[in-house]
Amino acid sequence: MDAPLWTETHAPSLSELPQSAVRERLSRTVDEPMNLVVRGPSGAGKTAAVRALAAEAHADPDADLVEINVADFFERTKKQIREDPRFSRFLQGQTAFSKQYRRGDGRNKYKRNWSKRDMISHILQELSSYQPASGSYKTVLLDNAETIRGDFQQALRRVMERYHRSTQFVIATRQPSKLIPAIRSRCFPIPVRAPSTDETEAVLAAIADAEGVDAESLALNLIASKAGGDLRYAVLAAQHAATEGGGEITASAAETALSDVGHDNALRAVLDDAAAGEIRDARKTITSLLDDEGFGGQELLAGLLQVADTYPEEFGSTNIVRLHRLAGSVDVDLAEGNDPRLHLTHLLSAWAGGQSELDREAVA
Repeated sequence: MDAPLWTETHAPSLSELPQSAVRERLSRTVDEPMNLVVRGPSGAGKTAAVRALAAEAHADPDADLVEINVADFFERTKKQIREDPRFSRFLQGQTAFSKQYRRGDGRNKYKRNWSKRDMISHILQELSSYQPASGSYKTVLLDNAETIRGDFQQALRRVMERYHRSTQFVIATRQPSKLIPAIRSRCFPIPVRAPSTDETEAVLAAIADAEGVDAESLALNLIASKAGGDLRYAVLAAQHAATEGGGEITASAAETALSDVGHDNALRAVLDDAAAGEIRDARKTITSLLDDEGFGGQELLAGLLQVADTYPEEFGSTNIVRLHRLAGSVDVDLAEGNDPRLHLTHLLSAWAGGQSELDREAVA
């Protein structure tokens, strides 16, 4: 899909969020900023809700909303974090902290000697210490927070406490139980339930109207019903249906789009589960795609890479590059006809585990 994604071009305002309880809770935090835990299933609209809040709360949301996918921190090596252009400026030179590494040899030790936890803590402190471009505070969104290890969460807690007057932290997660009690107790909970079929259908109708696309009510109901509360899936399916239908969303085009986008949704679930360390769940979906949907091993690998490339904000550009690098050696095994489930699971485990043996082999 080469056209701009409707999920981006039709991002909702706070008043347009389909879940009334979410609208009401977030509206209360516009004038009384507080740290938030936004929890809900994948595709329910957690990130869109936070962006809508920032647009309402900040005169300059592009400057005062800082979005960080935690995979950009917690599933990467120190070298990868240092080389990320978003963070490299914070990790150059010397600080009072790094002087402890002097050992009488006359040379200073620099930030590259920090532990990963110290690096991440420093980046968060630097981001939090900057004055907002507008108003009295800025918002830092930590997306996919279920992947944050407990020891890193303690460092995050200290940053949240130190900068609570100037920085609002919003933690978005599918699994709030993985957050330590010290963080949960410092955040106002915002549960984001999956939107109902009627709510999803209303969103799709509004987008189709804004796009000037004729849409059959049966087609929109079909997409909304099939989405099962995954709003992102529904919007992408509707856009695909409009493309298939030559600028019109018909029932037949919707059926075709649901089949195509449905595979994308399953493939994204594989990568989401792997990134969260849920390798067993990822393996189950792989088995279903191989056995029930008729994917071949190399075809499934290509699909995973394509979906990763389609969602760079979700998985992180450096992680996507590493996934492609790891895939090279796995593709050879798949071409030789070996067990695709075994090798694809190995790939995902290596990807989720950071700099693994497979990773080293791939770059050797």
